Amino acid sequence: MEQEIPRATAQRLPIYRRYLSYLKDAGKDRISSSELSEAVKVDSATIRRDFSYFGALGKRGYGYDVDTLLDFFTKVLNQDRLTSVGLIGVGNLGNALLNYNFRKNSNVRIGAAFDINPDLVGTIQAGIPVYSMDELEEQMDLQQLQIMIITVPENHAEEVVDRLIAADVKGILNFTPLRFEVPEGVRVQNVDLTNELQTLIFFIDQHIDGVE
Repeated sequence: MEQEIPRATAQRLPIYRRYLSYLKDAGKDRISSSELSEAVKVDSATIRRDFSYFGALGKRGYGYDVDTLLDFFTKVLNQDRLTSVGLIGVGNLGNALLNYNFRKNSNVRIGAAFDINPDLVGTIQAGIPVYSMDELEEQMDLQQLQIMIITVPENHAEEVVDRLIAADVKGILNFTPLRFEVPEGVRVQNVDLTNELQTLIFFIDQHIDGVE
């Protein structure tokens, strides 16, 4: 794809693919943008605009072919191959992610975890081996881990990110509240659970108070 895809569009692509997979399992052959809009709660104009970045995916008066669209987004999202990622920080949140391990998506899995706790290093947690941080770069190379999840304490986060960049990481899923400057070619996706919850509470309070 030659043109830059907006982040908001990219974030909606897995939603589209997940519902298309559901439609295929249900035996549905085609769907209109209005039907897809109702299902995924994204307005149909936005869906058509999102799809337009990838060329002509549908036909006027016909809609979208479910199998064709699902196959297309499967390839766009690299869901036709297994992607193994690493996790740094096997604390409470890290353990929860290991136990979850993207079970709803068999094409993504955590293949290795890293920690500094000697009680954890060398153990198997939720079926995933936990390595020492001393082995980080070696295992990233051996297991071809290009995407890493970090759930480390704030005071260690900067050092960890610097090491990942030096090890040629391609993507970081950051669960710490810190934000990092990274070189071109490295993408960071920030997940701030506290911020998301506070935003939700804000909008609930606004509704209760009658403020739009």
